[in-house]
Amino acid sequence: MTHDHDLELRPTPARTKAALNPPPGRTGGDLVVETLTGLGATTVFGLPGQHALGVFDALRRSGLRYIGLRVENNAGFAADAYGRITGEAAPLLLSTGPGALTSLAALQEARAASAPVLAISSQVPTAGLGGGRHGYLHELPDQAASFRGVVKSVHTVRAASQIPSAIAEAWRSALTAPHGPVWVEIPQDVLLAETVLPVVTGVDATPEEPAPRVELTAVAADWLSRAARPVIVAGGGVVRADAAGKLRQLAETLQAPVVTTFGGKGAFPWRHPLSLQSWLEDRHTTDFLEDADVLLVVGSGLGELSSNYHTFEPRGRIVQIEADLGKLESNHPALGIHADARLALQALLETVRPREDAEAPARVRALLDRVRARIDAQDLDLEQRVLASVRRALPAGAPSFWDMTILAYWAWSAFDAGAPNTMHSAQGAGGLGYGFPAALGAAAADPTRPVLAVSGDGGALYSVAELATAEQYSLNVTWLIVDDGGYGILREYMTDAFGQATATELTSPDYVALAGSFGVPGVRTTPETLAADLAEALAAPGPSVVVLPAVLRMFAPTHLS
Repeated sequence: MTHDHDLELRPTPARTKAALNPPPGRTGGDLVVETLTGLGATTVFGLPGQHALGVFDALRRSGLRYIGLRVENNAGFAADAYGRITGEAAPLLLSTGPGALTSLAALQEARAASAPVLAISSQVPTAGLGGGRHGYLHELPDQAASFRGVVKSVHTVRAASQIPSAIAEAWRSALTAPHGPVWVEIPQDVLLAETVLPVVTGVDATPEEPAPRVELTAVAADWLSRAARPVIVAGGGVVRADAAGKLRQLAETLQAPVVTTFGGKGAFPWRHPLSLQSWLEDRHTTDFLEDADVLLVVGSGLGELSSNYHTFEPRGRIVQIEADLGKLESNHPALGIHADARLALQALLETVRPREDAEAPARVRALLDRVRARIDAQDLDLEQRVLASVRRALPAGAPSFWDMTILAYWAWSAFDAGAPNTMHSAQGAGGLGYGFPAALGAAAADPTRPVLAVSGDGGALYSVAELATAEQYSLNVTWLIVDDGGYGILREYMTDAFGQATATELTSPDYVALAGSFGVPGVRTTPETLAADLAEALAAPGPSVVVLPAVLRMFAPTHLS
């Protein structure tokens, strides 16, 4: 008896001939690019380096598109954004030692934000593996050890025959929920050596989706159905699982108010009658969450920011749905359900009983009124006008990428993302320099839409070299730089804590002139003309820079009072 899969595995004459007669001149580097192509990759990011030349040489014999950035960390941020936008594992090609290590901060952000990045690094020749000190350029006693605490998994190749399987295993790891960055390292001699192995034509690396246990979702559904005051916290896991539609359906079935975390922006409609929006750094919202008799937390670990700096002290039951096992009940006891958000929400939709609660929208409006009154009492009109101007200028559906800067901190709480998977920031790991290179990765993923990057002048100085990348590849990114002459948020923190700031003031270049030197158009704007200038820049093809000289302030924190 012949099964269908037997027919699929039986080699055809053409396949047999190709396998027996592979093209001459192929190397281990070709096995890398062939495997990536077989997995479905179309675009790779990175920087060449001496030990990685074998794989970069193979790129020219492949159909892969290469986007080369100027700093490895920025290449990692670009790959991170490409992975967030597409849901695919973004290949990141790096060299050994300093080149590899420079990517660590970007990979930490990808890990914190569950962005799928497939980092492939060269290594010193095989003889240098194992901790001996041979004096090779870029040699480390154990390069992989530098990454084990940052990425999801590490894969070391020692022979050409291991390349396809190692990359496929890493790809599966990167795309298995929770998504994240993975690390593959391949020695220089393996990448350069000629190979007679057959061309890699098909690779199976289907990721796994953790499904919820039915007995747990049954209990959760019963609690939620009988709750008097259910509330939902929607985190980044909802966005990554493409589960915003199921979240909305469940919230409406239960008449449960929904607050989105900063990583979950866009997971729930901003103007929905049940939307608490994203005011998590506000004591009124914290009180509202504490008052819930059943709190459903989906795709969030209730970490520092989502818990208003760990001042949240729940009084009711918590149901936590989380694909990252390490985050499950890490901050609060809960009915922990280890599962992909989409699968778990579907299970709840099939088992919950509809609730009637005519007062829920009124309670939501009352909370938002209290939040608004608190903000309005702080003389922060400039900040709110600037944020509103950005929202008006940004076309519907256009993604935005925000650096760690005061305007971004405002946006976490007060910005209407408009749609899922459109607003991204570096709030996972909190490093500077994310916004612009990440926006470049997003523009490479979808060239049909403009992309906005937002940085302060401190973060911008991490990324100015990538103006060359933006111009070289004609990427549709508009970069808004809010120039306050220093590290603005650190200036505030230090002044509040110590009475004066130290090491926070910066000498800034003329960003408009600097952009022009790269061939990128730039304009200096004001709060009054920002919306028009930004809209014009976003509408023009290719990269552009908009500079806003302004000193913005944060709203007063509530976790310190």
